[in-house]
Amino acid sequence: MYENYYGLLKRPFHITPDPEFLYLSPSHREALGVILYGIENGAGFMMITGAVGLGKTTILRAALDQLDHGKVRTILVFNPCLTYKQLVRLIYEELELELPESQDDYQVVLRLHLALIEEFKQGNKVVLIIDEAHNMPADTLENLRMLSNIETAKDKLLQIILVGQQPELDDLLKSNELRQLRQRIAHRATLVNLTFKESVDYIYHRLEIALGRRRFPFTKAAV
Repeated sequence: MYENYYGLLKRPFHITPDPEFLYLSPSHREALGVILYGIENGAGFMMITGAVGLGKTTILRAALDQLDHGKVRTILVFNPCLTYKQLVRLIYEELELELPESQDDYQVVLRLHLALIEEFKQGNKVVLIIDEAHNMPADTLENLRMLSNIETAKDKLLQIILVGQQPELDDLLKSNELRQLRQRIAHRATLVNLTFKESVDYIYHRLEIALGRRRFPFTKAAV
């Protein structure tokens, strides 16, 4: 009904994250740059934070759309409530590897290391992305340091991106048990609330995409 009344080609304000509608405020542009630059340059650990509803997942999906998936292998974790062993098992599954029979921690990490070296030799990058990272158990996050140690003399073989709510993720990483992990984060960005002008631009940006033209159905007062 609303689409027909306003002449919309699609709904402009649905709640599902959709990179097509991404509006790049300065903080959103910075976050997108952190992800793309960090992956390209092998930064190791990266972190994107922001309050609920500011577009963290949309930024993440926009970044993924810009990657060369022939050269970048991504492992997405959308349910972070995992033990360390469950996380490693997920990584193995995504990389189509077989776990060592003993499943000894040393052997598991060693086999993963060798697999990542092979990916590196083929010119591929492997990126582990943890969405809603503030919900990941502290013990699992701490053990991520073991995975971040997988590297050559010059390059990190596994890029890790933590995406989570602020201040929850910041507070979690401030805990004493995660201080070493916090020091590993090479690049970070925080999404902030839109200003009034940015909010107006955001509305017009989404309407232009939904309408397919720059003739808007709302008055300035309505906006």
